[in-house]
Amino acid sequence: MCLQRWSFCNLAVLGEQVNHSWKKYFLRRCHLELKMTKGKAGGYICKSLRGHTGRVVGLLYLQGDSDQLLDLSSSGATVCSASSDGTVRAWNIQNGELLWCSPVQSPLTGIVSDEQREVVITADSTGLIKTWQCQTGQEVGTSQGSVCTLAGSALTKKSSIIVCDTFKVNVLIVSPDKKCIMAGTKDNDDISPKVIFTESLTSPSEDKDPLCQSVPVTKCQAAVFIPTQPARLAIIHCKESLNNKALTVFDVNIKKAKYKSEIQVQQVESFPLTLDSRSSHILLEAKDSNCIVLAADQQLWVYSLKGALLASFKEHTMPISSISVDSFRVVTASQDLSLRVLTWSNKKSDRLTLESQYHLLGGSHTMSRGFTHVSCDYSSIVASAEGKDGKDVLKAYSFTC
Repeated sequence: MCLQRWSFCNLAVLGEQVNHSWKKYFLRRCHLELKMTKGKAGGYICKSLRGHTGRVVGLLYLQGDSDQLLDLSSSGATVCSASSDGTVRAWNIQNGELLWCSPVQSPLTGIVSDEQREVVITADSTGLIKTWQCQTGQEVGTSQGSVCTLAGSALTKKSSIIVCDTFKVNVLIVSPDKKCIMAGTKDNDDISPKVIFTESLTSPSEDKDPLCQSVPVTKCQAAVFIPTQPARLAIIHCKESLNNKALTVFDVNIKKAKYKSEIQVQQVESFPLTLDSRSSHILLEAKDSNCIVLAADQQLWVYSLKGALLASFKEHTMPISSISVDSFRVVTASQDLSLRVLTWSNKKSDRLTLESQYHLLGGSHTMSRGFTHVSCDYSSIVASAEGKDGKDVLKAYSFTC
C-alpha cells in the first residue's frame, strides 16, 4: 500500500531493517501529509538561513532523503544555494546549520546537480564551470566555456556546438531518458530551438557535427520535457504577437539507419493559451504525462496536454517568481513575499485537479523585496527571499511528524 501511494519509497534504504513496520510508516506519512496539506501553526518549523552577502541565483536539494527514509523523524535534508557573492553553501534545513561554503569566486549565475555522481555544478559570470562534492564541498573539476559538453566530475571537455550565434542560450533542458537536449534562446524571435542527440555530444565523431534538429516553432517562451515520457517536449511560444501564445507538444525520436542517424521531431498536440498576461516571463513545469502547470504575472494555470483548462488561480498580489511541482503539491513563490501551497486532488471526479490550501509568509517587506526561488522535497519547502540590503536569506519550512 505504501509503494502504491508513494512511488518514491526506496526499499534500498531498509538495509537490514527487514522487520521495519510498514504500517507505522504508512500512518506517520499520512500524518505528515495532513500537516503539509493544512499548514497550521505548530505543524512546521521555520528557519532563516543567513550567510550569503549577495543575491541567491539558484537553490536545490542535495539530499532530499526525507521522501525515502522510512524513519521520518530522522530525516535531515540538505539544500545547496549559489549566490552572486561567488559562493556555494550547503545547509541542514532542519537545524539551520551551515555544512560547508566554497571559496569566493566571480559572481555565480546558476547551479545544477548530478545525483548519480553526487556533485553540484556551478557556472559563474566569466563562463567558468566548476563541480563540487556534495558531502564536503571539495572542488573536483573546472572548465572554461559556455556551450560545451563536459564528461565526468573532472569536467573534461568533450565537444561544443553553436546553438544560436551571437545570442546566449537561456533555455536548456534534458529529456528524462537522457538521450536528447533541447537548447534555445529567448533573445531572438526568429531563432528556433534545437534538439541535440546526447550521444553525438558525449561521443563526438571527428568528421561529423553533433546530430541536431530544429524544432518548428519560433519565439520560444518556456519549455519542459514531460517526466513520464522518454522524450516528449512541450513548448510555449508566441505566434503573431506577445499576447497570442500557444503550447505545442512534440515527440522526439532518433531514427537510426546503417550509415547515418537523424532526429525526428513530430508535433502531436497544439492549442492556444488563454492567458490574461502579456508577460514574457513564463514558468512551465510538468506533473505527469497529461498535466502541465504554468505561471505568469500573479496567475497560475493547470492544463491537460489536450488543451483542457483544469484549474486557474490568482492568489498572489505580485508576480509569481518561481514554482515547484511534484506528485503531491505545487508551491508558488511570489514577489509579495509569500508562498502558496496547493495540493493535487481527484476526489470530486475522476479528473485530476489542484486545490489551493494556504499561504506561508516570508517575513516583512521592510527587510525583503520578495521571494525569488522555491524548491521542495516530500517534507519541507525552501525559498530564497531577496534582501533590501543586497543579502538574500533562505527560508526553510520543515514539516514535523
